[in-house]
Amino acid sequence: MDASGGRGQPRPGNDESADRTGPEAPAADDTLHPSGDRPADPAGDRPLGPSPSPAEPGDAPADPGGERGRGPAGTPAPDGDPEDARPGPRTPPAGPGAHEDRPAAGAERPDAPADGRTADVPRTGDRHGGPAAQKHADRPFAHSGDGQGSPPRRPEERQRGGLLMGRPFGVPVYVAPSWFLVAILITWVFGGQIDRVLPGLGAASYLVSLFFAVAFYASVLVHELAHTLAALRFKLPVRRIQLQFFGGVSEIEKEAETPGREFVLAFVGPLLSLVLSGVFYLALLAVEPSSVPGVLLAGLMISNLIVAVFNLLPGLPLDGGRMLRAVVWAITGKPMTGTVAAAWVGRALAVCVLIGLPLLTQSGALGSDAVDNVGMDTVLDALLAAILAAIIWTGAGNSLRMARLREHLPELRARNLTRRAVPVESDTPLSEALRRANAAGARALVVVDPDGVPVSLVREAAIVGVPEHRRPWVAVSGLAQDLTDGMRVSAELAGEDLLDALRAAPATEYLVVEETGEIYGVLSAADVERAFVKAMARPS
Repeated sequence: MDASGGRGQPRPGNDESADRTGPEAPAADDTLHPSGDRPADPAGDRPLGPSPSPAEPGDAPADPGGERGRGPAGTPAPDGDPEDARPGPRTPPAGPGAHEDRPAAGAERPDAPADGRTADVPRTGDRHGGPAAQKHADRPFAHSGDGQGSPPRRPEERQRGGLLMGRPFGVPVYVAPSWFLVAILITWVFGGQIDRVLPGLGAASYLVSLFFAVAFYASVLVHELAHTLAALRFKLPVRRIQLQFFGGVSEIEKEAETPGREFVLAFVGPLLSLVLSGVFYLALLAVEPSSVPGVLLAGLMISNLIVAVFNLLPGLPLDGGRMLRAVVWAITGKPMTGTVAAAWVGRALAVCVLIGLPLLTQSGALGSDAVDNVGMDTVLDALLAAILAAIIWTGAGNSLRMARLREHLPELRARNLTRRAVPVESDTPLSEALRRANAAGARALVVVDPDGVPVSLVREAAIVGVPEHRRPWVAVSGLAQDLTDGMRVSAELAGEDLLDALRAAPATEYLVVEETGEIYGVLSAADVERAFVKAMARPS
């Protein structure tokens, strides 16, 4: 989920003279071979030219972070999640400090994909910035004006989450396609029950049941809005709300800064569901229980009570699990310890649901008649228990993975992942540009105008696709991608800020600039993705 010298010169700080030019340096071929003694790259130290078998990019990680996945009826997404990512978070512990020097020609560099695909940038949460960079006069400027490289702006919400229903409080609300399956199921099951209670309705009982399904999910939306308002009150960005198969999800992109806020953020959802249940109970007292309004109000009262009680169970990813996490966090002072405790309780809870729910239903403990034989109802109860258990188990596992990610997130720094670059003019033949880069030990090409202002980036995938014998007749401008504002990122970006910047403007390469506007180098999205995967794989 950083380097250049001026006009093909090696960057200051390595062993080469700053005024040594490309023609004086040996070049065995037209590919970019790093100079100096370089440590072995785990991904393979491949130059920017063609290779007999270009390395393929690493598998894209699942977007764990920004999207805080939740359990039934919209338990607050543990972010615990992400992504989205796409791959949440909240003041994670500081990661190991990274060296602040600009990368020299011999520095280790991650490899980039040869196919030019845009890597999926994972989502997460915490904000970290790098130290201020020192100014070097021998670097070309990335833009004119005041010389300050502004971070890219996040574009308008573009994530596909189903049918957009509205934007209450500025947060988009989506209805996932799976909701319509649940609405049909509720209409069928509840319609049959209404037909037994009110036999005079006939086929209209299913219309009443459909109204109940919509009203129930409106209650779930209110539950989610409670989480959303609390998050906005604590200045935590909310990416979207999604109503889906087993409830809703409020995708809160950052973690609360204190355990107290985490507790409040988790508790407000079940609290509001309890309040709704009480309101429906009071309304039920004013109508005839055997009437259509009475049946609807009774169903909404019971369903909201079930939502509240279920979400208060003390295991991630449920609201109760986040409350337990906050308590352990407050006692130990370590959010990671709280996450581990609540996640394992969540896994134990998943096993209890898988085994206990069918037994309770068959024994009649939940209000139904005891069943001695195995019938269709028993099978459906077991299937429901298996689905609920899978959701809880998976959500608990995602919480553990995201907690581990937050520990390593600060290690993702643009300054450490950036490739050394050489500036070339647009009419420069590809063979000459590669020779200059090879002489400087660079692995990226930046196309600049006559004033030295960057205008585009030469794509590595495009270079690989040009046969070697044609390179003297191919200008680099024909292989370059024009720079947009979102493709200029600061060398000081790290952690969540870096991932947010790359998600805001998806591309294969980005121009990395200093705070002064000077070119630092080129950042490959695949390099960030690879570093992200390595961070996820490291033990806590």
